[in-house]
Amino acid sequence: MASLQGQHAFVTGGGRGIGRAIAAALTGAGAAVTVAGRNESMLADVIEHGEAGGYAVVDVTDAKAVDDSVRQAVAARGPVNLLVANAGGVESAPFAKATAEQFQRLFDLNVMGVVHATRAVLDGMRERRFGRVVAVASTAGLKGYGYVSAYCAAKHAVVGLVRSLAVETASSGVTVNAVCPGYTDTDLVQESLANICAKTGLSREDALASLLKDSPLGRLVQPQEVAAAVLYLCSPEASAVTGTTLVVAGGEM
Repeated sequence: MASLQGQHAFVTGGGRGIGRAIAAALTGAGAAVTVAGRNESMLADVIEHGEAGGYAVVDVTDAKAVDDSVRQAVAARGPVNLLVANAGGVESAPFAKATAEQFQRLFDLNVMGVVHATRAVLDGMRERRFGRVVAVASTAGLKGYGYVSAYCAAKHAVVGLVRSLAVETASSGVTVNAVCPGYTDTDLVQESLANICAKTGLSREDALASLLKDSPLGRLVQPQEVAAAVLYLCSPEASAVTGTTLVVAGGEM
């Protein structure tokens, strides 16, 4: 794979988990990386470990704040040619108890976060006739899961957004793709396992088995495996790949 030397990558949700692994992979490939998120101490730790070159404390649901943070990153490290819109979150509830507010919160975070970040960089990418936009969606953007209807609806919207925007940008040198991980070994999944154990009395092993029952691989995906997929989609070699979903889920789909 060609080096990403000279490219500036902006990674939302870059303070932990999949986002941090992506930042490290892009940095390792030679990109100048800015990580963005809400937790400054986590972002600072990414910088301290050499996994990115700068950070921006920002809530991706705030369009102006995202735009301002991208401007500041551009001033510090040059134009953003690689955007990884990774910030997201999940809340669980049976549909009958999922409120309109929950649906709105997850839409604002998972979908509008991608929209705001993409709008902040897309015009420049088109002018330079080169850019990579990668949204980290989920297998929940391709199938249904019980008790997370608001999350599934939001992630399906992300996949639809990617497919539509790819059509609009295909002739401009910009590619737009989604990576759809299955259950990945992150803090969020570990918290979900703890909640399952607390609510059901299951052991951690049995709770994990319940999550992985549809995965032929039979284990959690590693964040670095998702990062490798993102790294490919950001590469010059992926110039003909747009509007696609790259599933990293151990055969679940």
